[in-house]
Amino acid sequence: MSIDTTARNGDAHTRAELARLAFGVRGMTCASCVSHVESALTGVEGVTEASVNLATERAEVELTPDTNAATIAKAVEDAGYEPVVETIELGVDGMTCASCVTHVEKALRAVPGVVEANVNLATERASVRALVGPELINNLHRAVTQAGYAPRRIETGAGAADRERAAREVETRALSHKLTLAALLTTPVFVLEMGAHSIPGLGDWIMKQLGHEPPLYLSFVLSTLLLAGPGRDFYAKGFPALWRGRPDMNSLVATGTMSAYLYSVVATFLPHLLPVGAIHVYYEAACVIVTLILFGRLLEARAKGRTSEAIRALARLQPKTARILRGDETIEIAIDDVSVGDLVLVRPGEKIPTDGEVTQGSSYVDESMITGEPAPVAKTIGAQVTGATVNTTGAFTFRATRVGADTTLAGIVRMVEQAQGAKLPIQALVDRVTGVFVPAVLAIAGCTFVVWMIFGPEPRLTYALVTQSPY
Repeated sequence: MSIDTTARNGDAHTRAELARLAFGVRGMTCASCVSHVESALTGVEGVTEASVNLATERAEVELTPDTNAATIAKAVEDAGYEPVVETIELGVDGMTCASCVTHVEKALRAVPGVVEANVNLATERASVRALVGPELINNLHRAVTQAGYAPRRIETGAGAADRERAAREVETRALSHKLTLAALLTTPVFVLEMGAHSIPGLGDWIMKQLGHEPPLYLSFVLSTLLLAGPGRDFYAKGFPALWRGRPDMNSLVATGTMSAYLYSVVATFLPHLLPVGAIHVYYEAACVIVTLILFGRLLEARAKGRTSEAIRALARLQPKTARILRGDETIEIAIDDVSVGDLVLVRPGEKIPTDGEVTQGSSYVDESMITGEPAPVAKTIGAQVTGATVNTTGAFTFRATRVGADTTLAGIVRMVEQAQGAKLPIQALVDRVTGVFVPAVLAIAGCTFVVWMIFGPEPRLTYALVTQSPY
C-alpha cells in the first residue's frame, strides 16, 4: 500500500490534502469488471478518484485521509469482487498502560487502507486487517514510531520463542534491579518524613539528633538519585508523550512526581517563596509513587512471561535440527534451513522435524500431540507426516512439503497467539475508559490551577501550583 500525500490546486477554502491508496482486487476478468470496480470505488464517500488495472489486478484510489477503508472494501465486495485484505501481526514495544494501547490503535487505524486494528498490552502485539498493497508494513511501522512506540517484526522459526524468552528475562532482571535500588533509596526518605507521624517519639529523636535541615537535605539527595536513576524512564517517556498531545500513564507519573519533587525543593531551599502554613516537603510521595509503580511493572513483566509460556512449550516440541540427504551424503542442519523438497531422514525414537510425505521406508508414528490418539499410526510410502510427532519403530525418509511458518505446529502456535491476543468485550470497554483517564486527570489539574489563579487568595500562583498537582 503506497501513500502519496498531495495538495489540490484551487480555492484556499476547498484545498485538502489527499492520500493515494493501492490494493489488490481479485475476480476481475474483463474491461467491464474494471468499470464496475471503478464505479463502486468512486461511489464511496471520501474517494475522489479511482483507477483499476486488469493486468495487475490492482486498484488505486485518491481519497481523504479520514476515509474508512472498511467502506472501500465493502464497496468492492458489493460489486461482486474480492478486495485483498490481509491480517498482519506486528510487535509493539514501549507500551505501559491502556492509554498506550489506545494511542497505538488510533495511529494504526489512521493509516490509509487499514480496516481494523487491535492491540494487546499483555502480548505486546498488534493485529491489523488492511487492504494489501506495497509499503503496507513500512507505513504501519512508521505510524507506530510516530506515535512514540517501537515497532518490531514478529519472529518465526525454531529459535523465536527462545529469543523472546531471553528478552523477557532481560527486561525482568532490569526491572528487578531498578526496584531494589528504588526501595533502598525510598526507605530512609519514608522513615524520615513519615516515621515522625506514625512512630511515637521518633520525630523528637530526629530533631534532637539531626536537627531540622539535615533530614531535608538527606531526603533531597536520596529522592534526586531515585528520580534520576530508577525513575528516569518515566520522564524520558512521559514528557515527550505529553508534548505530542498523547499523554499516558508515564505522563501522569512524571508530572505528579516532578511537581511534588520541585515543590519540596522550593520548600527546602527557598521557603520564603511559599505562604505561611504551606512550607511542607513531599519527597516521600514522589519516591513511594515511583517505587510502587516499578513494583507493578515488575509484576506485569512476570505476568507477560507466563502468558507466552504455552507458546514456548509448543515451540519446544519441534526439534532444533534435521538430518537431510544431499546426494549420497547425510548432513545435519538447523531446522530453519530446511527447504521444501529436501529429503529428510528420521531414525527410531526421533521427532519428525517438519511436515512432509514419506518417500522411502515405513514406521509407526506417535501423533498424540496432534490428534490425541495414543496408538501409533502406520506410515508407509506416500503417507503424510507431521512435524514434532515422534517416530517410534522403523527408519524412513520423507520429502519436506511444508516448512517454517507453514507447518501444522506453526499453525497451532498462531492460533494460541491469536487466542491470547483476542479481547473480551469488557476489555474493549476498559480500554476506552482508561484511554481517556490520563487526559481527564491532567485536564482536572489544569482546571484547578486556572480556578485558583482567578478566584484564589494571594499569593495565587503559589496556591495554584500546590493544588493542581495530579498527586
